[in-house]
Parts: sequence; C-alpha cells; structure tokens
Amino acid sequence: MRRLLQLLLIAFLAGLPSAGLAHTRSESHSNWLVDGSSVHLTFSVSDVEARRLTPDHRPPNDPALVAYLLPRVGASAAGKQCPLANKPKPVAAATGYRRVEFLYNCPTSNGIVLSSNAFYDVVPTHVNLAEVQSASGDFAEYVLNSDDHTIDMDESRGKVAGAGFLTFVEMGIMHIFTGVDHMSFLLGLVLISKRFKDLAFVITGFTLGHSLTLALAVTGVIRPHAEFIDALVALTIALIGIENISVVTHRPGLLALSTAAPLLAMAAFRVAGFGLLPPLLLLGAGLFASNYLMVSGHVRDAARLRLVVTLVFGLIHGFGFAADLLSEPIPTAQLAKLLAGFNIGVEIGQLSVVTLLTLTVMALRRFHLTLPRRLTVDLCAAFLISIGTYWFVKRSFIF
Repeated sequence: MRRLLQLLLIAFLAGLPSAGLAHTRSESHSNWLVDGSSVHLTFSVSDVEARRLTPDHRPPNDPALVAYLLPRVGASAAGKQCPLANKPKPVAAATGYRRVEFLYNCPTSNGIVLSSNAFYDVVPTHVNLAEVQSASGDFAEYVLNSDDHTIDMDESRGKVAGAGFLTFVEMGIMHIFTGVDHMSFLLGLVLISKRFKDLAFVITGFTLGHSLTLALAVTGVIRPHAEFIDALVALTIALIGIENISVVTHRPGLLALSTAAPLLAMAAFRVAGFGLLPPLLLLGAGLFASNYLMVSGHVRDAARLRLVVTLVFGLIHGFGFAADLLSEPIPTAQLAKLLAGFNIGVEIGQLSVVTLLTLTVMALRRFHLTLPRRLTVDLCAAFLISIGTYWFVKRSFIF
C-alpha cells in the first residue's frame, strides 16, 4: 500500500501535460456536392457541439443555428462569393444531431473554393470533417481546422491524384513523430518489455490491430466517433502505465479496483447527463481494464497475453491513425497505394521510436548513467498515468 501511495504521488507531481500536444476532439461534418457551378452543402453538428453557441448551454433552435452558420459557411468562385439559390433549410437528422442544407449558385464552375469557418470561434481546436463529391462521382475527404478552413477545388483535384507512394509513406511517419499520445503509448510498451521477445510480442499485436482498423476506417467500412477514439487512445496510455506498476508491485487487485471504480463512476455521471462517452462504453472499458489487470497480475509470463491486449489497443489507435489520413483527399484510384504507403510509414515511425529508445537505454547503461530499473519504471509509469488520465478526462468531458 505504501508503495502504491508513493506511485500515486509521483503521478500527481508529474504535472499536467500540455493539451496542445494532443490530437483534436471537437468536430462537425459537412458534405459538399459540386456539380458544375452549383454547390450543395449539408452541414451536420451534434447537440453537444451546438450547445456551445448558447449562454445557457442548451441546443439553439433552428433559426438561431442557421443565423450562426450562414456567415461562416459557403462557397466562392473566381474570387466572388456564390449567392444562395434559396433559403437555408433545416432537415431531419439522427437523434442527437442537427442538420442544415445550403444551395449556392456560383457565377462560374472555375476557381470554386469551399469554406467552413463555424465553431472555431468557440472551440479553437474544432475540426470539420468535410466530404466532397463531384457530379462524376469522384470523392474526397478533408479535415478542416481554424488554420486551414477552405478547400480549393482546382488545387485538390491534382494534389493527391499525382502524389507518389513515398508521399504517403512520409505522411505515416510524420503522424507518429507529431502525435505525442501515440509516442507515449510506445514508451509504455518498451517499458513493460524486459526481453526482446516480449517487445516483439507487443509490437506485433499493436501492428496487427492498428493495420486492421486503419484499413476499415479509410475504406469507409467503419467510421467510429472521433471523440470517442481520442478518449480511448488516452485511456490506453494510462492503462499501460498502470500495468507497469502492477508488474512491479504485484498488487493487481487494488490497481484493478482503482482503475474500474472511476470508469464506472463516469458511466453513472453520463447517465445523469454529464460527460460525452456512452455509459456502455465506459462500463465495458472498466470491466476490460479490471479483468485484464487481474489476469496479467497472476500470470507468470504475460508476454503472450500482452500480444492479445496490445492487439485490442492497436484497434483503437488504428482509428486514430485514420483521422490523420482522412485530412487529405482520397481519390478511389489512389486508395490502395495510399493505404499501403501510410501504413508502412506508421511502421517506420514507430520502429524508429522504439529503436531510438532502446539505443538510448543501451548507451546510458554502457556509461553507467542509468537509474535502477525499478525507479525508472516508477517514474515513467507515473508520467504515463498522469498524461493518459489528464487527456482521457479532458476528452471525455470536453473541457
């Protein structure tokens, strides 16, 4: 118990990580159909996001939502704003969502630029997932943000269509190098692996998992809610830190209870109307985490078990990888090349991180500069729990 209290104190003192280093969490959707000089826009947003527009945090009525969106979305052609062909029309949407349709008649079909500037003024990290379709059936997806909230149709037509395989590999590498949450999870995998064989098991499971869901997301078979995935990615970072402590302390029961109780409490809060994640998701996460910690804590050699668990964690991270891939247009003809290149780039990126960490440890050992393994595990695990918990709570409640 004393050991656990010390570790919790270390986790607290690890400090609050910067939210700016994590991937994004607030989003809306736009579907654009560009047919010659005619542009049809369907803008969708959840009630959770729409509540941000009112002082009492209740969803605005249809006229108020249209009045907010009207000056912030639209299209232009040859430098001139495209006029509306008719009044914006709120239409039926899925439960918990709002949808408004706009129809623009541009003066020309050349130089059309689409724009969505909504919600950046209330949430600077907001993203808009835009799907653009032409009359010929060409389809592309974009992720718009406050710094890049326009789509130039002339530029986008040739951007990825003419890109080579190495460009997609570079995208995958940069996703790993610029994603602190994924790099933190890799640190946890290296930390928990005492032997090269252990590291091979966890990396293999993680790779199988994220390769599968990356393909499913990019091909459109499964498109999970991005905010849920971001929160679950953060939870996996905290869990890998907790398991490191479980291995050191041999107290899986207390750690399993300490992990499951907050998740079950969050499920209860969600039922009461607080939070973002569905109660069943939180309940399932709590049961999974507690059972896994109990099983791994009583298995003499948990290396093979971790292959299965990191495969599950990889499934979650794969959807996170897809979010970056979808920030570029994806013509159907380029889909296979893009998917293979991006996946290879992700593998190169994560193997580079693992190799760099391993070589750093070997160099420190050679010059007798390393701390005792147990202290190193304590400090790194405390950091992972701190940063993972912070991101998970922040993304679950959208602070």
